[in-house]
Amino acid sequence: MANIKSAKKRISVTARKHERNVVIKSKLKTAIKKFETAVNDTNLELAQQELLQATKTLDKAVSKGIIHKNLAARKKSRLANRLNKLAQA
Repeated sequence: MANIKSAKKRISVTARKHERNVVIKSKLKTAIKKFETAVNDTNLELAQQELLQATKTLDKAVSKGIIHKNLAARKKSRLANRLNKLAQA
């Protein structure tokens, strides 16, 4: 356990940030899973809606500094490719 006041503060700040990050990452994973479920069910309209939601969630995570912008861009690109393959099939 920390003895110095600043170290105690860092512990509490880190714990709060960790909780926030976990919540945001969980929402992100849920949004992506919903999209993948719609794609697997070959439901094009639902997949399009879920892609928009997943993209929005990814962008929010980037703006809050939870994930890197290139990671979000890569995920959005891959999700869009899956939707395009579904639309062509």
